[in-house]
Amino acid sequence: MESIKEKAKTFLAQAMEENPSLFVIEFSVDSKDHIKVVIDGDDAVSISDCIAVSRKIEHQMDPELDDFSVEVTSYGVSQPLIMPRQYKKNVGRKLELKLNSGEVVKADLVAADDKEIKLSWKAREPKPIGKGKITVDKEATYAYDAIKEAKVMVIFN
Repeated sequence: MESIKEKAKTFLAQAMEENPSLFVIEFSVDSKDHIKVVIDGDDAVSISDCIAVSRKIEHQMDPELDDFSVEVTSYGVSQPLIMPRQYKKNVGRKLELKLNSGEVVKADLVAADDKEIKLSWKAREPKPIGKGKITVDKEATYAYDAIKEAKVMVIFN
């Protein structure tokens, strides 16, 4: 007989197939059969997206056989990015990157693929000749394994 976790995972996969712009960040089932799903999307994740995923799981489980609860939430804006797909959806936004080296970079995310990201920012540097500083454009590429943590910086204008 299939476990609650196995059933829920199957129904969750079906829900993701029905809305391919959504993807799973976290899936767990605790010892009390509380099913927790955290989703993100290529676009904004709405409450109705969360409800649809929750219902897809709940309505296919058998309440006569299974005693369970389901919680579906969207990934928070203040949470660190953990998947290449999240970086791709945030191209054009400003990130705060903490690298494994300890360096912190605040820059615009200009490109992302399955292996690395490309950042762009302005920096003040000493003039090559004379006194004072000039503003220069900087660019750098970082492999995902060099990144300890990356968060989207929410900027209010």
